[in-house]
This record gives sequence, structure tokens and C-alpha cells, in this order.
Amino acid sequence: MTASPPGPHRPAAAHPGRRPLALGMLGSLGLALAGAAAAQGLEGATILAPGPEDGGSARWAARAGAALARGIQRPGAMRLSLLGGPDGVTAANRFATLDGSGPSLLALPGHTCHARLAGATRARFEPRAWMPLLLSWHGAVLAGRGPVPGRGATPLRVAMPSPDAPEAAALAALDLLGVAAQGVIGQPEAAFASGEADALIVLGPEPLLRAQALGAAPWYGFPVPGEAEPAEVPSFPATSPGAQAMVAAVAAMQVRAALVTPVLTAADSVAAWRLAATRWQDEERALPTEGLPLVGAAAAAAFALLLPGPDAVLDYRHWLDRRLGWRPA
Repeated sequence: MTASPPGPHRPAAAHPGRRPLALGMLGSLGLALAGAAAAQGLEGATILAPGPEDGGSARWAARAGAALARGIQRPGAMRLSLLGGPDGVTAANRFATLDGSGPSLLALPGHTCHARLAGATRARFEPRAWMPLLLSWHGAVLAGRGPVPGRGATPLRVAMPSPDAPEAAALAALDLLGVAAQGVIGQPEAAFASGEADALIVLGPEPLLRAQALGAAPWYGFPVPGEAEPAEVPSFPATSPGAQAMVAAVAAMQVRAALVTPVLTAADSVAAWRLAATRWQDEERALPTEGLPLVGAAAAAAFALLLPGPDAVLDYRHWLDRRLGWRPA
């Protein structure tokens, strides 16, 4: 019998699921390596914060840095650099001038943004150039003695430390409501408790309970964006530029501090920071007196309240001049 010549060689057929599986594993490995590289790049990062060393902003920044370091699984990897005083303007001005060679994060108190809103000549930074990674938020209500007075009532007294302080927002809110009021110099809660003031913005983790403790009736609330309105009090209507500016002043008191980074920060670094920020959020929930810890979209929405549009900014500065006789030096 004559043997047939061998046919052409045919390689064994590949398993139909093997190549996609291999590609998927490579993709997952690539993402893991990219995440590890991003986290490695965060090691040794510096947070710039307002002084002094024993001040509230410095302590807040130190706690945030420690939580982030644990979030990237490199305890002790964060450094803290203090600059200027507690108003935060000096630190914000310096952060605005950095070209990427200095600290990559800034602890920004809410009242620092109010200095720019009011037009303080010292405030030379632009907070729109920064994005928040995490933020501590306090609730707030506009409150006073008894129900909201009608038109023609005796003017209410509203205490504020100075005309350019964010506490002036309580007076602005009453003006928007058409309630007669006048400003007096003083600390709001102390003045209200001593009978020297009749209305104020009450702040805290539980502002309704705080108002009740002060003997004040809550009139309007300022909830965190996206949060359901409390049934006990309506949200302040903030549709006009003047109302948006007033809400920004209230937000300057509600934002204890935000940890921000430049908007041009590399996307992989931002993603790694945001992942680490969830560790901070989990830890801060055990400290309710420090405020509501916000990350992600909630932090961005809260931070946006600090940044009203140009028309609102001009309205607020004109109101400060017309109503309180204050203008930037």
C-alpha cells in the first residue's frame, strides 16, 4: 500500500475564551500598576496650611494628611507646611503662585474665600483654579426670636465681629427678605444670648438643635447641595445674584476647610487622591463635631457655593459699601 503524502500542518485551535481572558488580565494588571505608580507619586506630598501650629486649620490639615497617607497605604508619607495666619489669605496667595514645584495641596478655610468675595486687596488668589478633594461642612440656619417679623416691625439687631466678616450674611439675608434690621458689632451667639441681638446664622453639626438651645426659632436653612431639605425649616430662596452672594458668605462659615489641588493636576494623581479621601471620610464620621465630611461630587457642589458669579460678587461688594459703609482699603 502506498502512503499518502502528509497534508499541510494545521496548528491546534486556540481555546475560544483564552485570548480575551489573557487580555483582560493584562488590562487589570495595567490598571493596578498605574494605580500603584500614582500612589507612589503621592508619597512625600506636602499640604500647605495656614498657621499657627496649634491653630484649627493646622490641626485639621494634619489630621487630613494622616488619613490620606493611610488611604494610600503609606503612613507618614504626607508633610505639612504652615504659612501665615489663621485667615488663610497668605497661604492661599502663596499656593496660587506655585508652578508645581511646591506643595501640591492646600488646606483652605471657607472664610478665606469670603475675604476675596468681599474684595479684600490682600486676597490675590483665584479659587476657581482649584478643585476640592475633601471638605468639612457645617449645617446652618437663619434664626431669631419668635416668627419672622413682618414689614413695619421694629428693626432687628444683627451682631457681627466686623462689617467684612461672613457673619454679615445674616443682615444680608434679612434685607433680601424685606425684614428691617441693623448691624451691631459683637459675636453673634454671645450677643443673642445676652439680649443684644435678635437674629443670627446658627452653625453646627445639628444647627436646629443648636438654635433651640440658644432660644432661637429657625427661619430658613442652608442645606448641603443635594441633601434633602429638613421638614422643620425651608431652604433660603437663592435665585437672585444678591441671594447667591449671601449664600456664598454663609458657605464661608459652613466650610470649615477644604483640601484643594490645582485643576491641572494629573488625572491619575487626582484619582488616587480621591480614592484615599474615602479613608478620610470614614475616619471623620467618627468625629461629628468636626463637621460633615464630604468627598467627590458632594464636596465639589459645596465648594461651588463659595464661588458666585461676577454679578453676585459685585452685588455683595456694593451692599457692603451701601449698607455697612465698608469698602476694601
